[in-house]
Amino acid sequence: MKIKLVRSVIGRPENQVKTVQALGLRKIGQTREVEATPAIRGMVNTVKHLLEVQE
Repeated sequence: MKIKLVRSVIGRPENQVKTVQALGLRKIGQTREVEATPAIRGMVNTVKHLLEVQE
């Protein structure tokens, strides 16, 4: 699964900021290929409003 950070984490709750960091994303526009495990899907679901996801 490909995830891309499309919105800033500035002003977001701490748990959302930490979730984005745990997914390995730092900058807007950064893309990462991650395995679609249930844990990763849960993290993506938590911050889905900040990400663009391709299955």
